[in-house]
Amino acid sequence: MPRLYVVPTPIGNLEDITLRALRVLKEAHAIFAEDTRHTRKLLAHYSISTSLHSYHQHNKRTRIPIVLSTMQSADVALVSSAGTPALSDPGFELIEAVLATGFDVDVLPGASALTTAVVGAAIAAPGFLFLGFLPRRGGDRRKVLRDSGACQYALVLYEAPHRLVSTLRDIRSELGERRVVVARELTKVHQEYVRGTVSQVLDRFDGEAPRGECTLVIAGASEEPRVDTHEARAELRRRRETGQEARRAVGDVAALLRMPRNEVYRLWLEVSPENGDSA
Repeated sequence: MPRLYVVPTPIGNLEDITLRALRVLKEAHAIFAEDTRHTRKLLAHYSISTSLHSYHQHNKRTRIPIVLSTMQSADVALVSSAGTPALSDPGFELIEAVLATGFDVDVLPGASALTTAVVGAAIAAPGFLFLGFLPRRGGDRRKVLRDSGACQYALVLYEAPHRLVSTLRDIRSELGERRVVVARELTKVHQEYVRGTVSQVLDRFDGEAPRGECTLVIAGASEEPRVDTHEARAELRRRRETGQEARRAVGDVAALLRMPRNEVYRLWLEVSPENGDSA
């Protein structure tokens, strides 16, 4: 029976592709790729002449029937621009449709910025939670971070370079001063892991946006919650006296002391009853 092969491709270094992936790409009747120009360079490098077609976020509705029709008589391969398809890349809907039609799907192991960054970050945690790309709207982005704030697993997310600084600021606001690693240009010549607290990493990139997509690995929440309201009041009072605005002070203290944000905001109002800021 014909099948869909989901084929990981290199995330930077063209040598990071398996022998099996190369064989599948050569033997498939057609390859559907997120970015044909990018994939064509990979195919040319390995002298692969398989028919290449586009499959991306904007044409998937019209492409899925074409893939299913092709699979009536032949195998098809799916690739993304880099890494494993369907992980924050197009592919999930196609895989779902292929399975619903009764065809087999074979997912090959291979390159992934997710696993590469998690291992390279070396942040101790019982596991990790992958958040993909956070929402572009600040309020929605902060809500996702806030909802994940109590998780003891490391948090992993992808981010575009032009949004990295705003995302780091939101991480500090909602999660506090946790350890964070920004991995960029993975497997390429200028690969870099930037490590430190959120503020330290923010200082590194503030005013100098990085090149290339970034993978962030953020330390999980502390195992033991701390709920000392006296300590929280003292910390909030100190931050108020230094002029820190309400939203950031409440977010930082909530993460620092592992307290619910709404409880910290109530304490903020107690220590600054005349403060009209919104947190």
